[in-house]
Amino acid sequence: MTRTAFLAASLAALSVSPLSAQLGMFTTEQRTELTREWKGERFPDGRPKVPDAVLNRMKTVSAEEAWGTLRAAGYRLQFEGNWKTINVKPGERLVGRAVTAQFMPMRPDVNNMINDHAKKEGRVGRGQNSWVIDSLTKGDVMVVDLFGKIKDGTIIGDNLATSILTKTGTGIVVDGAVRDTTGIMAIPDFKVYAREFHPSAIAEVTLMGWNIPIRIGEVTVLPGDIIVSDPEGIMVIPAQLAEKVADESELTQLRDNWGHQMLREQKYTPGQIDAGWSQPMIDEFNKWAESKGSKMRMKPQGQR
Repeated sequence: MTRTAFLAASLAALSVSPLSAQLGMFTTEQRTELTREWKGERFPDGRPKVPDAVLNRMKTVSAEEAWGTLRAAGYRLQFEGNWKTINVKPGERLVGRAVTAQFMPMRPDVNNMINDHAKKEGRVGRGQNSWVIDSLTKGDVMVVDLFGKIKDGTIIGDNLATSILTKTGTGIVVDGAVRDTTGIMAIPDFKVYAREFHPSAIAEVTLMGWNIPIRIGEVTVLPGDIIVSDPEGIMVIPAQLAEKVADESELTQLRDNWGHQMLREQKYTPGQIDAGWSQPMIDEFNKWAESKGSKMRMKPQGQR
């Protein structure tokens, strides 16, 4: 859905019922249909709720590992790089369920209408960015399409960063900027992925919706997608593929560890480790993986 089409749909929804529709948001039914390949638990608004246990397993997934699984499933545009970061230490990851937000360049008539409906809906505060923050829960990552705006495109400073961390325990991804960099650096557990930093306050933009499809660079992000960072950038993993990515990543890491051990012991040659493994090697690996407490196993040759 294009941005223009989404706005038209949002305005049409408002005429249905002021109690059942909120400005700039899909209904629960629309959000459920949008993410219909997810078969698990959902939040009350229909957003997929990937289990915490799967999120914890994603903390060691690399971009390459996720890339391979997603491409095999037909998802070829799930990575976005070229970020500036705050509080992202080597080995640490930003992992969580996406809460999406979309801003557009402001025009007064639309902005006035947005604010009028926000009052009817009981939104707190004049800052439209704070409305999204109010909706966050533990394990969420706020993902913001601010169309790459830098000056006057600063979605948060240190006060809102503190609020986001308190609610989510994670961080933020913004195709735009943040301000109060020094203050945010003093919030060490709050991870930021932004295009740039700038001292200006957010201005001349309008919040057109949240928990809707948005675009971050070359990636379409849906509410409930899993955000996973690594040193190369951000992977956006569809909720229905999150556990598969975690499983295949774990198996890849086990294979690598076993292969490295075999090379150190000089039991197998580099050519044997890098090529397709023989059945005896697969059997030996599976026994080793079991001894490490893993439930992951390589299947016999010819099986998928």
